[in-house]
Amino acid sequence: MSPKALDYESINENVKKVQYAVRGELYLRASELQKEGKKIIFTNVGNPHALGQKPLTFPRQVVALCQAPFLLDDPNVGLIFPADAIAKAKHYLSLSLGGLGAYSDSRGIPGIRKEVAEFIERRDGYPSDPELIFLTDGASKGVLQLLNTIIRGEGDGVLVPVPQYPLYSAAIALYGGSLVPYYLEETANWGLDLNDLRQSVTQARYKGITVRAMVIINPGNPTGQCLSEANLRQILQFCFQENLVLLGDEVYQQNIYQDERPFISAKKVLMDMGPPISKELQLVSFHTVSKGYWGECGQRGGYFEMTNIPPQTVDEIYKVASVSLSPNVPAQVFMGLMVNPPKPGDISYEQFIRESKGILESLRRRARLMTDGFNSCRNVVCNFTEGAMYSFPQIRLPPRAIEAAKTAGKVPDVFYCLKLLEATGISTVPGSGFGQKEGVFHLRTTILPAEEDMPEIMASYKKFNDEFMEQYEDHRGYSRI
Repeated sequence: MSPKALDYESINENVKKVQYAVRGELYLRASELQKEGKKIIFTNVGNPHALGQKPLTFPRQVVALCQAPFLLDDPNVGLIFPADAIAKAKHYLSLSLGGLGAYSDSRGIPGIRKEVAEFIERRDGYPSDPELIFLTDGASKGVLQLLNTIIRGEGDGVLVPVPQYPLYSAAIALYGGSLVPYYLEETANWGLDLNDLRQSVTQARYKGITVRAMVIINPGNPTGQCLSEANLRQILQFCFQENLVLLGDEVYQQNIYQDERPFISAKKVLMDMGPPISKELQLVSFHTVSKGYWGECGQRGGYFEMTNIPPQTVDEIYKVASVSLSPNVPAQVFMGLMVNPPKPGDISYEQFIRESKGILESLRRRARLMTDGFNSCRNVVCNFTEGAMYSFPQIRLPPRAIEAAKTAGKVPDVFYCLKLLEATGISTVPGSGFGQKEGVFHLRTTILPAEEDMPEIMASYKKFNDEFMEQYEDHRGYSRI
C-alpha cells in the first residue's frame, strides 16, 4: 500500500527540516522530569510571568473590563476599577465593532494602529503611517509573514546573525529558503564585522544564492548586546549597497540594562541618514507585548511597520493576512495600552510607573548577578547582558567531556545541558540551538528567575559546573575561541 498523505515518509520535507531548540530535546526532558516530581526551573524561554513576574495592574484592569463590558453598566464599577481604566476600556470598546469577541480588520483595529503610529512618531521623531502598520499575533507571526513573502525558493537567502533566535532558521527552512549566516564576534561583545558580513554575501552568491534580506536582532537574542547608532548606520548602508530588505527584530527595546548604549530604532537611524537611502531602503520593524516590563507572552500581541515598501506589495501582504481573518483582538488592546500607557496626572500613572520601573530595575540587577555568577565559575566566560532577557555564557568543555558526549551520541553542549538539568533542575538551551563557531560551546538561560532566587540558582549552577569540570578535566586543553 502506498503511504498516506500524513504518514511521516510522505509529509512536506521542509517541515522535517525545521528545528526549534527553545522547545527541543532539553525542554522535553525537563517536562518529563517535572511529571516525575522534580522541581524544574524553566529558564529556556523568555516567559516572564511563568517565572513569577507580576502582570502590570492597569492593562489587566482595562482588558478585564473590555472582556466583560457588562461590568461597565454596574453602578459599583467605580468602587473596584479606577476611573482612567474605565475610560480606557470604553475607548477601546468604541474602536471595535462588536467588542473583543468580533473579528477586526485583518491588519488590526484602525484606531489601535493609529496609536502605534503615534508611539513610533514620539519615539523616533518622524511620521509613521497607520496604513503601513499591521497588528499580529505576537511579533513571530509578523516575521513568518514577511519571510514567506520574501522567500521564493531555495535559491533565495536571508542573512541571519549567528548566534540567532531559532525562529529565523526554522522559518527559512519551512519556507524552503537558504539561511546565510553572519557571525557575531564574542570577544568584541558580540559585535558585527562588516568584512565578515560582505564575505558571507560573497560566499552565498558563489553558491548561486540570491541574498534578498538581512535580519538584525536589537537588543540581541541570545547574545544580549545593544547595537550602537554607528553599528546601525553601517548595517543600513550595507543593505542599501547590496539591495537588501532589512528586518529589524526590536522586541526587546524596553529591556536595556546599561546607560552607554540606549535603544535606537533602525527606522530612526534610517530617517536621520536622509535621502536617497531614507527614501529607498526597504525596512520592516517588529515589536511585541511579550517582552519589556510587560512580559505578556500568552496574550500574543505584536506589530510590524513597513518603510519604503511599494503599495502593491503591501496589498499582497494584506491579502495573505486576510486568509487568517483577524489578529487576536484582546492582544490588540494590550498593544494599544503598551504604546499609549497612563500619562502624568492620570489616576493610575504613579502605580504604573512604580510597577514598570520596579521590574526593569530588578532585571538590571539580575543581569549583573547572572553575569558575575557565570564569570566566577571554572571554564565559563560570559559577556554582560546589555539588553534583552538572556545570558549566553561560553562553556570551555574539556576534551574528555567532548569525547563522552560523542560516545553518548550527543552534541557536546547538549550533553552538558542535559547533565545540568538532571543535577539541578535548571532547564537551559544549548548554544548549538542558536548556532555558534565550530568547537565553541554555549548555553542560553533567561535572567528571569525571581531576584531572591537568583543567588541559590547560581550557587547550584556553580556546584554542578565545578563537579562536571573536575570529572572531565585532564588538563589537555579546552574548547575555546
